[in-house]
Amino acid sequence: MINLLGMTLPQLQQLCVGEGFPRFTAKQLCDWLYKKRVDSIDAMTNLSLLQRARLNEMAYIGRSFPVRCQVSKDGTKKYLFGLTPDPSSKGRGEETMGLTRYVESVFIPRLSAPLAPARADGSEAATLCVSCQVGCKMGCRFCVTGQQGFHGNLTAGDILNQLFSIPEFEQLTNVVFMGMGEPMDNLDAVLAATQVMTSDWGLGWSPKRITVSTVGIVPGLKRFLDESQCHLAVSLHNPVPQERLQMMPVQKAFPLNEVLALLRRYDWSGQRRLSFEYTMFRGLNDDQAHAAKLVEALRGLDCRVNLIRFHESPEAPFKTSMPTAIKAFQDYLNRNGVICTLRASRGQDIDAACGLLAGKE
Repeated sequence: MINLLGMTLPQLQQLCVGEGFPRFTAKQLCDWLYKKRVDSIDAMTNLSLLQRARLNEMAYIGRSFPVRCQVSKDGTKKYLFGLTPDPSSKGRGEETMGLTRYVESVFIPRLSAPLAPARADGSEAATLCVSCQVGCKMGCRFCVTGQQGFHGNLTAGDILNQLFSIPEFEQLTNVVFMGMGEPMDNLDAVLAATQVMTSDWGLGWSPKRITVSTVGIVPGLKRFLDESQCHLAVSLHNPVPQERLQMMPVQKAFPLNEVLALLRRYDWSGQRRLSFEYTMFRGLNDDQAHAAKLVEALRGLDCRVNLIRFHESPEAPFKTSMPTAIKAFQDYLNRNGVICTLRASRGQDIDAACGLLAGKE
């Protein structure tokens, strides 16, 4: 059966034409799916009874509510989702065989001033961090998600369900693809989901409300830059190639210099923003020598660097940088022409902070 959630207008038009429905039925479907956000085909009351009956035979709306919600002392909420099964799979015993797969997403609410991070328009942000895969293939040594291995791609519907099925949907100002998985390794689904979010027939959001992260898979990154206007965040973490390779295996296939060379081919002076994520590890990448190499590597790029405190876990043999080292690193970058901020850690007490998502049930 076909999951209607996550289908784009052209895909729905193709479906409708193939079923002998009027072409405008696709627009009606978009309205019900993405503007009214119904979870039942029978709720689409401006479709004929025959159309609804046929759709119920061949399709479904892949909506499912979280199976668990954990709330941090700072108000951050971590949601656990079981992936929506195809209704035609009922009776195969997949859940009882332990094959149900889980992913996590994190709602980061507004903070009261003066702690709230300012958005471009001066208001506070309410952000949802979504996952795009179950686990991850990239194997970054400091990431709990990466250490659990790869267990499957999410569909565009699975991604959108993380937005549509939380109580805070109406509060959302931003979505970041920084949860479980590597977006450039599941790019078709990520692009379809962002197209739904930004198109007039979908949610109608500005691409500026969406940030997609990557460790730097060059072919997927090039396609993303050509086909999307969403913001980009590159996980850099170390400017020294051999040291980066020890922490991020992707460095072997797609060296950082190749990633930076690709990024320099695009214009970053407009609305689309380029940022680099840099997790601070004590004694590994947090001294002035690394700061100087980072400034040199990014010279000429219109970008910013987000420093992230490493969130220690039993799965990773690293320590968090000392506050004095983080401050000195940040100051050095800012003095040398690289805009640098320190990202606030949210939800660490419920394992919802950067690098801690594991989809455990």
